[in-house]
Amino acid sequence: MKTFEPVTYAIPLFVLLVLVEMLWARRKAPEAYEPRDTLTSLLLGLGSTAAGAAVAGSVAVAAVWLYDHRVMTIGYPWWAWVACFVLDDFNYYWAHRTGHRVRWFWASHVNHHSSQHYNLSTALRQSWTGFIALSSIFRIWPAFIGFDPAMIAAVGGLNLIYQFWIHTEAIRRLPRWFEAVMNTPSHHRVHHGVNPVYLDRNYAGVFIVWDRLFGTFTPERDEIPVAYGIVRQLGSFSLLWSVFHEWIAIGRDLWSAPWRHKFSYLWRTPGWSHDGSRETSDAIRARWLERGEGAG
Repeated sequence: MKTFEPVTYAIPLFVLLVLVEMLWARRKAPEAYEPRDTLTSLLLGLGSTAAGAAVAGSVAVAAVWLYDHRVMTIGYPWWAWVACFVLDDFNYYWAHRTGHRVRWFWASHVNHHSSQHYNLSTALRQSWTGFIALSSIFRIWPAFIGFDPAMIAAVGGLNLIYQFWIHTEAIRRLPRWFEAVMNTPSHHRVHHGVNPVYLDRNYAGVFIVWDRLFGTFTPERDEIPVAYGIVRQLGSFSLLWSVFHEWIAIGRDLWSAPWRHKFSYLWRTPGWSHDGSRETSDAIRARWLERGEGAG
């Protein structure tokens, strides 16, 4: 099967939609865009594209190796495309959830959440260091059960394209039947929120049903406007700091932590500390719930 990269064809549409949203924001929500923040988002997107191109061959080799040792050959009937898309979205959910719950993977993913603004340019804040974190292991394993690596790459690209449009405040709510099944701007605004009620919720890529099924869904609440960013805001528009600040923080923790705790600074939740001096998202959320605010 020949390789098909749908994201390449979608880039002009991405640019057009960002420009349209900028025009909307100028009239309706001028605070939605901040020039330095937007520039950082665009540069993060360019850097991610370059980083992805640089390591694509290695990821492809790993996927092809799995396919060469596959347990069966599924082929390319229409239902295989549907199955591969759904399976890939299921894998994305767990990759994304792990990216928030395991600090090693969070170090790669955090730059996507580093903006305190929420607009279509924010969607371009993609990882430069996913290859270092080995995040691809979540997405390529279906090659082993018989899905062609080119098919996996194609549906993964479609998944990424879908997620672009949900990074906006221009669309408030969609029909209830749609929001029951699909990820939407409202659901994804929650995911980018640092409010205690919204922290580490709604990990879905395309289908919000995974969050509903695995207990990580929280609806957006009109009485609680979403505050965007990360728990400890960067306070900087520095491109390199946005990309590497968490890796640097991990390095510092590994250097200073007692030997028996060093490994935990890689694999425990972001914000964990051996002496309890930091507050994890779990603790923040639990404290909020203890005040009787409810789960959302």
